[in-house]
Amino acid sequence: MDNNQTSARQNSGNTAWQIIGRLVVSAIVLGITAFFTPGFSINNIWSLAVASIVLTVMDYLIVKFTGLHASPFGKGFVGFVLAVITLYVTQYFVAGYSISWMAAIIGALIYGVIDYFIPGDQEM
Repeated sequence: MDNNQTSARQNSGNTAWQIIGRLVVSAIVLGITAFFTPGFSINNIWSLAVASIVLTVMDYLIVKFTGLHASPFGKGFVGFVLAVITLYVTQYFVAGYSISWMAAIIGALIYGVIDYFIPGDQEM
């Protein structure tokens, strides 16, 4: 096996671990955000898990197609607006997840602050 094939396998393994790590971090941050945000509720652990998967997939797709990060502190005002929209739209894909527009705005602020303090590089 040449060095290019070995390097490709190592990079794909690292990408998988980055995605799994991002899902775990997303679930933790989302759970804390829902706890502290009035008007934002997640009914059970399964809804939290599915919501974190949906948010991670939406964030990944937004980054791939637009190059913008859907995080409140990722790209300034545009990142904040994308974070609000992704938090709000997730309720249409996940049963047991509900959020109002105002809670999405507050939740994006809280999500951004908590996500900012979580150590490590969380980008894919």
